[in-house]
Amino acid sequence: MVCSTVHDIETHPLQPFLPPQARLLMLGSFPPPRARWCMDFFYPNRTNMMWEIFGLVFYNDSSRLVDVPNKTFRKEEIVRLLMQQGIAIFDTAQAVRRLQGNASDKHLEVVQKTDIPALLQTIPLCHDIVCTGQKSAETLCEDYGAAVPRMGETSTFDIAGRAMHLWRMPSSSRAFPMKIEEKARYYRTMMQQVGCL
Repeated sequence: MVCSTVHDIETHPLQPFLPPQARLLMLGSFPPPRARWCMDFFYPNRTNMMWEIFGLVFYNDSSRLVDVPNKTFRKEEIVRLLMQQGIAIFDTAQAVRRLQGNASDKHLEVVQKTDIPALLQTIPLCHDIVCTGQKSAETLCEDYGAAVPRMGETSTFDIAGRAMHLWRMPSSSRAFPMKIEEKARYYRTMMQQVGCL
């Protein structure tokens, strides 16, 4: 029997979600360990607030995208919403090591970064990237000369000759100390400004 260790390299378990008409690319850091998943899609941890935030932003109802009895999220409705609103999703890391064996960004070692220009080639209308946490923002900015914006703000930079705006949002992790209504306020303002709401 082969025993794995917390320092094994993990490659990204999901394909990028790239609606061809996407105007916004959301970039997290990396999915949590699969044992924490409640669905096969991005932000799959039931304790993560992302889809509750989206429920507040788009429907004024934090439970709209949550399947409460089954302790999961409404994946089909989430996918439909993202397609309709032109929102693409992936992560800044393609491969990582978990130095502590958990989902915390501060214990992730990025082994291979995502090829962001390759993602953008498939979504030509996209001129806005939102990083959904500090780790994803730092990982992106290391390679493209962008300044890490303050939370709720934006900076401008170029990727492969395309002018881009980089947004920095509060983390959707429950460990990040901010009420969901305040997180939703940040996301709502950003979505309005990029034309996704």
